[in-house]
Amino acid sequence: MALLEVKDLQVSFFTPAGEVKAVGGISFSLEKGKVLGIVGESGSGKSVTAYSIMQILEKSGKIVSGSIRFQGQELVGAGEKVMKNLRGTRISMIFQDPRTSLNPTFTIGHQLMEGILLHTQRNRQQAWDRAVEMLKLVGVNEPEKRMKQYPHQLSGGMRQRIMIAMALACEPDILIADEPTTALDVTIQAQILELMQKLQKEMGMAIIMITHDLGVVAQMCDEVIVMYAGTICEQGTVEEIFYNPRHSYTRGLLRSIPTLEHSGRLRPIAGSPIDLLNMPQGCPFAPRCEDAMKICLKKRCERTAINDRHYAACWLNHKEENGGDDG
Repeated sequence: MALLEVKDLQVSFFTPAGEVKAVGGISFSLEKGKVLGIVGESGSGKSVTAYSIMQILEKSGKIVSGSIRFQGQELVGAGEKVMKNLRGTRISMIFQDPRTSLNPTFTIGHQLMEGILLHTQRNRQQAWDRAVEMLKLVGVNEPEKRMKQYPHQLSGGMRQRIMIAMALACEPDILIADEPTTALDVTIQAQILELMQKLQKEMGMAIIMITHDLGVVAQMCDEVIVMYAGTICEQGTVEEIFYNPRHSYTRGLLRSIPTLEHSGRLRPIAGSPIDLLNMPQGCPFAPRCEDAMKICLKKRCERTAINDRHYAACWLNHKEENGGDDG
């Protein structure tokens, strides 16, 4: 049985302007010890998917339909009491920006110990010792000194290590990392990713890595989900996605990555992201797709199996069935 199963998840935000369909019926599973990458541009529904798993959507957001099962337990509609027992202990999350995730008015030690005291039977001294142990584990120097400092006294890389320590303090089964290296320079980014890989192997936990950086995906992940406009365009192993992409959006993302071999101009994806208030009848990516056919504008393509571990929702995989329609 999969550690986490998401089926037909639909999430909307109800605003004065109308219903924003942020996630439109996605399905995936996560196995123990695996790293799943969720990639896509801003507004594709990556973070909303993570917040839905954690049940921390804003008040205007609602899971309209679908199922989220953790070790067979249904989380949708489970209630706050159930989720409080899961958050931090069984499922933890590293948020996008540690500057806004850490409380500037409390010391690092206070914030680290809070979760340990809440979710375990440790007393204050034991919680202090566990917090120091976690800081050492994530490579923070002088951990006892850092425990007494405030977030503004630490560098961006150090704050991100604190967030990782906080997320792992209770040894969760699943770690959700939402753009964990976005605000960091390249050197610190590499250190953080290396640290996460090391801890993942040592602790045997599963990771959901949410990012827009395909380089991070190539380095970290076993499987990849490519999202656009709240839907899954393509899903497969890292090797399949990078070496045999079968959706036009995936190919567009790969073409926009600079490489050592490519010295010319990069090819960005033309056009602008779709308006989620006015979703088209056909494929959401069709207005920006240089390979779009007539059927792409009229009808959405269902998920198609390329092989037993690779799926794509693109009419180009059915071109022969459509009579070679390239209109």
